[in-house]
Amino acid sequence: MTKDVIVSISGLQMPAEGEAEPVEVITVGDYYQKNGKHYVLYEEVNEGFEGSTKNIIKMQENCIDITKKGVSNVHMVFEKNRKNMSYYGTPFGNLLVGIDAKDIKVEETEHCIDVQIDYALEVNYEHLADCTIKMKIASKEKGEFSLA
Repeated sequence: MTKDVIVSISGLQMPAEGEAEPVEVITVGDYYQKNGKHYVLYEEVNEGFEGSTKNIIKMQENCIDITKKGVSNVHMVFEKNRKNMSYYGTPFGNLLVGIDAKDIKVEETEHCIDVQIDYALEVNYEHLADCTIKMKIASKEKGEFSLA
């Protein structure tokens, strides 16, 4: 995998009531591997707010760690069959979020890493939604990136 990557992150929240809400971000980022862990760094612009949010994704077996710093601040840990709690700082205030990862799949090839996380999301100790995050990290220079 090269240092320069294209990062695609799509999520789907399925609340107990209402319709599923899709979210998608496609951007460029940096990739490196250290001590057997994969790292992806990218910046995200939040509409309606000045500044950006720096994101770090750390991947290892059965654990995905996402840290956001900037307009939004959070450290989310997705560990299979374990609930992790964290404060999610937003411009509107802090939320206590619980993340209970049900399944984590990571498929790695020479030029691409595909990740899928299925998890239950709690806010202030109440179940909010069952969610899925799909991430695709692809070498920018190989040109193998697709939205399919």
